[in-house]
Amino acid sequence: MHLTHKCGAVLGLCALSLLTVPVSAQQAGDQAPGPRPNVFFDCDGRDCNSEYYRTEINWVNWVRDRGVADVHVIMTSLSTGSGGLEYQIDLLGYRDYDGYDDTTLLQTLSTDTDRERLDAITHTLGISLASFANESGFRGIVTLQGSDLTGGGRGGSPLVSQEEVDDPWNLWFFRFNGSGNLDGEKTRSSVRLNSSLSASRVSPTWKINFFAYANLNRVEFELEDGTFTDQRTDWNFSQLIAYALSDHWSIGAQSTVSRSTRSNQNFTAELTPAIEYSFFPYDEATRRSLTVFYKIGAAYRDYIEETVFEQLEETKWEQSLEIELSQRQPWGDAGITVRASHYLHDIQRHNVSLRGDV
Repeated sequence: MHLTHKCGAVLGLCALSLLTVPVSAQQAGDQAPGPRPNVFFDCDGRDCNSEYYRTEINWVNWVRDRGVADVHVIMTSLSTGSGGLEYQIDLLGYRDYDGYDDTTLLQTLSTDTDRERLDAITHTLGISLASFANESGFRGIVTLQGSDLTGGGRGGSPLVSQEEVDDPWNLWFFRFNGSGNLDGEKTRSSVRLNSSLSASRVSPTWKINFFAYANLNRVEFELEDGTFTDQRTDWNFSQLIAYALSDHWSIGAQSTVSRSTRSNQNFTAELTPAIEYSFFPYDEATRRSLTVFYKIGAAYRDYIEETVFEQLEETKWEQSLEIELSQRQPWGDAGITVRASHYLHDIQRHNVSLRGDV
C-alpha cells in the first residue's frame, strides 16, 4: 500500500518515527490522560465501517452530532487503475480549532483482504487524528511507536519512491472473469456462458483501458412438432485512452465494436474523440468536482431486423455534452448531471437527461 500525507501536520511527531510503517498506537500509561478531542466521522464509499474504527481508535471521543465535534473526518474513496482503492481522509477543525485542514491519501492493493484494508485505514486515520491532537494541544492521550528497521524490531520495509519500484508489468493491470450455467430436463435444456477480460494502465498523465466480453445463451425445447432452438451471442470490445494536459484539461478517445441482440444490432462500430474541462483540480475529485465533457464521432450500425425508420444499416454522426457537479462537504453530499446528445444531421432526434441526488 502507498501512503501520501499532504499539509505539514506532523510537527513534533517526526521524533516518534512516523516515517516508517507499521505504527502502533496505544493509550498513554505514564501520565494522566488529558481531555480527548471530539471526532465526527463522515464517510462515502468503500469500507465505511465506523464501528471498527471506533473500537480500534478508542483514545478519542466519537460523537454523532457534528455541532459538538472538535474535528470533522471526511473519508472518500475511488478505484485505481491497478484494481485497488485510493482513500482520501480529510480532517477539518471545528469550533476552537476552526482553520485546521489536513488531507491524507491511502492506496490499497487489489489483493488486499477486507481486514487488511480496514487495518490500513485504521492505521492512517490514527496517525491523522494523532497529528491533530498534537497540534491542537491534546496531550497524554496516545503514544505512537514506530518500527525499528535497523535493530531487528517489528515492522516491514520503509516507504520507497516510485522511481525505486521495480514493476515488471509497467503499471498494467489485467483481470479475467468467467462463468457458466448448464441446465437440462427431458424436454428442455439451456446453456449460459459468460466471460470478460480487461487491461488497464493508469499513470499521472495517461489512462488506458481495454475491455472485452462475450455472452452465449442457448435454449432448446422439445415440442410435439419438433425442436425449438433459440441461441443469442453478444460480444463487445471497447477502449479508452485519455491524456491529462494539465490539472484541469484532458483529451482522449473512445471506441467500441459490439454485437447486441437485445438492441437489434448485428454489428456496431463507434469512434468518439473527447475533451473534458474540470473547474477544480483533478486531485480534488473525491471532495468536489465540476466537469464539462464533450465528445463527437461517427457510429456505424448493422441491424438484425429492419428498424422503425426502415433502416437495415446506417452511419450517423453524433455529439454529446455532459455537465456534472458533485460535492462532498461538511454540510452533506450533492450531485447533479445534465446530458444532451443528438445526431448532427437531424437535431430533432435528440436526447436530454437530468439526474441528481442530495
